[in-house]
Amino acid sequence: MSEIKAEQDVQLRLLDVQAIDTALSQLDHRRKTLPEHAVIAKLRSDRAALSSDLVASDTAVSDLELEQARAEKDLEPVRERLVRNQQRIANGTVDSKSLGSMVDEVEHLKKRIGDLEDAELEIMEQLETEVAGRQILQGRLARLDEELATLSAKRDQQLVELDRDVAERRTTRGELTPQLPTPLLALYEKIGASHSGVGAAALRQRRCTGCQLEVNAADLRVFAAAPVDEVLRCEECGRILIRTDESGF
Repeated sequence: MSEIKAEQDVQLRLLDVQAIDTALSQLDHRRKTLPEHAVIAKLRSDRAALSSDLVASDTAVSDLELEQARAEKDLEPVRERLVRNQQRIANGTVDSKSLGSMVDEVEHLKKRIGDLEDAELEIMEQLETEVAGRQILQGRLARLDEELATLSAKRDQQLVELDRDVAERRTTRGELTPQLPTPLLALYEKIGASHSGVGAAALRQRRCTGCQLEVNAADLRVFAAAPVDEVLRCEECGRILIRTDESGF
């Protein structure tokens, strides 16, 4: 029992408040546990890893492009010297004493050019492979971003709908609570704070709908004999227990 008094219709309005509070709790839980939250978190983690791989690939491509540029730069003076030497030999402007050494140098330059071109070709092949790999990563990132955008839009739409529902229920609650006596509302909120948000329950078919336990015969007789404005308490869970047409007296 409780020292607080409230007419039966007022106590029934408290059940309406409890129904709203239960719905608000469920909406909050649903808001936090939307499946999209976990999927989006996983996709963002995948995106971070993919972005890191793409940065590494960009760096590798940049390094290989610099290597290719250096290789080409190394080739230029060797090719120019070979052309000059070949022209001098062809024009006959080289004396017989120097001709042999120049011919040897031409062969050496050709070999040097061959080695440098092979090295450049290897770099170009590596660059081609790395560029192709980067394009694959860029494609994966684009698809992942598209999936993220789609899921985020779906999640946001659900959140908007949930927030709208929450706002409507809070408005209704705000209209109901002023109709309740301050001591009754305070007791309800105090009990609810330590009972998972459920401070009031209906007595139906001799059972408390808060703890789902059946009221024993002795307590049931006491409840049945109590004045209609008496605020009852469940002897098992301590919640405010509100009589209904289905109490089972």
